[in-house]
Amino acid sequence: MSRQPAEQSLPPAPRWVDHPVRLDKWLWAARFFKTRSLAVQAIDKGRLEVNGQAAKASRDLKPGDRITWRDPGMPARELEVLGLSDIRGPAPVAQQLYRETAASLQAREAAKEQRRQGVEPAATLTHGRPTKKDRRELAQWDRWSVSIDPS
Repeated sequence: MSRQPAEQSLPPAPRWVDHPVRLDKWLWAARFFKTRSLAVQAIDKGRLEVNGQAAKASRDLKPGDRITWRDPGMPARELEVLGLSDIRGPAPVAQQLYRETAASLQAREAAKEQRRQGVEPAATLTHGRPTKKDRRELAQWDRWSVSIDPS
């Protein structure tokens, strides 16, 4: 009995819709956030813009819109909306809903390389170990500090 080679299964075609979709629902369907409420929290914190304007969770998206997403400590992420979906599907399908700009990809790659290089530990030190004189001053401070004793 000969075995048939397993066929490569392609991800299913995305279920795109014709009508506008709310921003928070699209972010959830595109798998940027695990829940819609987390997407709403990020939007309320002012981390997302749509076409250069501050976004609201109820804002309707349409294909061609540009989303700018700023996370603290990370470079801005710029996305172009390619399709709309109001259901959450598999990750390969969700990735077909958007395209990240080349500049955004390049900035994220540079930040990744910088994180990989790491920070020089000596650069973060401001004082180092306390000297003998510093320790005496600390002991003096403890001796003369006032504590409120209720007894």
